[in-house]
Amino acid sequence: MGTQPGRGLFWDMHEGRVPPPAAAETLGWELLSVDPDQGTIEVAFQASDRFTNPVGVVQGGFLAAMLDDTLGPALAATLPEGRFAPTLDLHVQFLRPAKPGRLVGRGRVVRRGSQVCFMSGELLGPDGEPVAVATATAQIRTIHPPTPATRPDQADRAVPTLRSDQSSHPGHPT
Repeated sequence: MGTQPGRGLFWDMHEGRVPPPAAAETLGWELLSVDPDQGTIEVAFQASDRFTNPVGVVQGGFLAAMLDDTLGPALAATLPEGRFAPTLDLHVQFLRPAKPGRLVGRGRVVRRGSQVCFMSGELLGPDGEPVAVATATAQIRTIHPPTPATRPDQADRAVPTLRSDQSSHPGHPT
């Protein structure tokens, strides 16, 4: 689909050159397999008891985050260095309750355009049956080098910026 394994933000994280996002660590994200040529990925999550709602099943927001952290990396693994694709839309359907424990996400890039990409995937329970499915849309953007923080309390932080390679449309943030 267009990248050399080992190049780009996804691969930098995978190879330990940059730390994983805090959200991925919170979710217990683990890469099981990835095929950038096919645009597919399989990841595992560890749904802790802290993720449960009052009836003891994993709250839907955590399942949605897991699906977002499945579909996004399926696309990110195909991107060249200096590119990133934030999610524009995530549509999740919850099929059945998910209990705490290991959940497996499978994602794929359905269609990758030059700017907009479409992904789909599923989150499987320990029995291998789906607990939720999702589709997502993402926009490929260029990552610009970090800029110094402007507030004194953020002096130790560098802030990378994303920019669309397409001019803005009225009513559409870029």
